[in-house]
Parts: sequence; C-alpha cells; structure tokens
Amino acid sequence: MNLYEHTIIARQDTSPAELKQLTEKYSKIVEKNEGEIVKTENWGLLNLTYLIKKNRKGSYIHFKIKGNGKVIEQLEKNEAIDKKLLRHLTVKVKKFDLDTNYFLKNEDLEKNDKKEKTKN
Repeated sequence: MNLYEHTIIARQDTSPAELKQLTEKYSKIVEKNEGEIVKTENWGLLNLTYLIKKNRKGSYIHFKIKGNGKVIEQLEKNEAIDKKLLRHLTVKVKKFDLDTNYFLKNEDLEKNDKKEKTKN
C-alpha cells in the first residue's frame, strides 16, 4: 500500500458543521475504495497567498491515507466537482510524521510542551 498526504481547502464561508460533513464524505470515499485514513487534521481557517475564486482565506483539512492509486483517483474526481472546495493536493510520501502538529496555536503548543515534560 502507498502512503499519501492529502489536503483540501474549503471556502472561507463553510460552517464547522459543513467541514465535518466534508471530512466524513471524503473519509467514506477512501474507505469505500479499500483505503485507510490514518489521521485527519483540521488546520483551521488560514490566509491564502493569493485570491482563489475570490476568497482570501480557506479552511484546511489534511488527511494521511494508506491506499492505492484508485483511492486518490476517486477522491480527486469527487473533489473536482465539489463547489465547497477551492483546491486539493495529494503528495505521495515514504512515511508519515504522526507526532508533529504544525498548525497548533501558541496556547496549544504550551499545553503540549507541559504534557511532554510531565511524561519525562
């Protein structure tokens, strides 16, 4: 099985409930095509470098997926026609980095540091 990191960017006016529905929708597509979601991360609303379809911001959702090329093909086919999405990107990787969370806010980072110190 191949390992993929897949990121989608939803429109800035997408509600949290709609984001949850999007996450569930694409998770089901992966599972239906004999893939496995290893981890899902909601990176939140981030500024875009340039305007995409008149949007300055986008809600990012990141999936770590185990599967074959058919899984990604089906995902991208469905995402291409989804009006709530601005962009999607899939990258094939050799291994997953499941420990690091790059998009935690400063308060969350401090909480994680405290947890790490109490473990040691």
